[in-house]
Amino acid sequence: MVLTGRVAVLAALGAVIVAVAVPSVVGVVVVSGVVLAVTGVDAALAGAPRALHLDRGGDHAARLGEQAHVQLSVRNDGTRRVRGILRDAWSPSAGATGERHRLDLEPGGRHVVETVLRPTRRGDRHADRVTIRTFGPLGLGGRQSWRHVPWSVRVLPAFRARRHLPSRLARLREIDGRSAVRTRGAGTEFDSLREYVIGDDTRSIDWRATARGGGVVVRTWRPERDRHVLIVLDTGRTSAGRVGTAGIDGAAVGGTGRDEPRLDAAMDAALLLAALANRAGDRVDMIAYDRRVRASVTRPPPGATLPRLVDALAPVEPELLETDHRGLAAEVMQRAGRHAFVVVLTGLDSSAVELGLLPVIGRLTHRHTVLIASVADPRLEQLAAGRGDTHAVYGAAAAEHDRLARARVSEQLTRRGAHVVDAPPGDLPPAVADAYLDLKAAGRL
Repeated sequence: MVLTGRVAVLAALGAVIVAVAVPSVVGVVVVSGVVLAVTGVDAALAGAPRALHLDRGGDHAARLGEQAHVQLSVRNDGTRRVRGILRDAWSPSAGATGERHRLDLEPGGRHVVETVLRPTRRGDRHADRVTIRTFGPLGLGGRQSWRHVPWSVRVLPAFRARRHLPSRLARLREIDGRSAVRTRGAGTEFDSLREYVIGDDTRSIDWRATARGGGVVVRTWRPERDRHVLIVLDTGRTSAGRVGTAGIDGAAVGGTGRDEPRLDAAMDAALLLAALANRAGDRVDMIAYDRRVRASVTRPPPGATLPRLVDALAPVEPELLETDHRGLAAEVMQRAGRHAFVVVLTGLDSSAVELGLLPVIGRLTHRHTVLIASVADPRLEQLAAGRGDTHAVYGAAAAEHDRLARARVSEQLTRRGAHVVDAPPGDLPPAVADAYLDLKAAGRL
């Protein structure tokens, strides 16, 4: 049984009556008994929460930062009118609003309540318990029970970098030959013949066709399609570091307006690259790895590449352990048997790279074109510029030391044949896409 504030009001009224009319122990006992009896009868007359049938409907997925709507259908299968309050509880990261709803159902009546979710984290957000509290006709007492009504909403990566896709697709159309631009390189294939114009590569002149005709004729080339692009997300310890907004003075830095794990920024870059490569006709695979494979997408249908990646990456979280780079390299070699474009989204922490990635990178670059992409912390730029006091100077020295260490690691990776992109969260996705397009334009994929 549950009590409401009206019981306290009734008890206070009884105390006044006792004090004025019968100021004695007998009066206290009688009035208290009346209050308890009335409250008990009122609670007994309340509708039974167990007589309510609950069923869910609504959204099963939503992007991070967007709303999801989940409905809860309530039907009164009992013989009494049910009046009360229903609370549809969710985990805090689901960002639920409007969890409490009033009920007033006649026997056989049905009502649908809606809870609006605005999740603050990726992954699967599950509904918690539904608590129902019903009250009697006087509103003094009632009954309460709870039950689980299962439902989950998968919170997908926000993919904020999709705003960069149109401009990169325009450049891809130029490289791919849908504009007048044609390229030549090791990864290109013959397209057609046309007349020579000033500025054309003389190596493209077709001397046989020139001899047959009256003018100089050149061959045009276009990048090969159906290349294999393997995206590898490092989900180890370094991916858990938070970057993006929180500057020293609390101001937003990095252009993202958020403070998020490095892994989320890496996912944004992976999704933009996947969308671009898919439109280029390349085959895109993906793995998330630390000491084992956390997520995998292999040979998705061309039209389902991006949805498959988004769904697979949604529940992936950073693991607080060191990445097994030898295992990562072995996984890459197994999945990419012949030449592929391998993009490893990882950190450039000097200790982790020098002890883990550097010893195995040569094995990868010997067979594949490898791009190492890392999320730089924009707060380092702000720290490095600090000169206001002793504390700021020491912070600037530490930031500069870290920047120099990252530059040294990048140089070591480049000497071993890898391409390196190190950029803040907001700049990393377009930088990775541009690196892919540059390599494609040069015929190196």
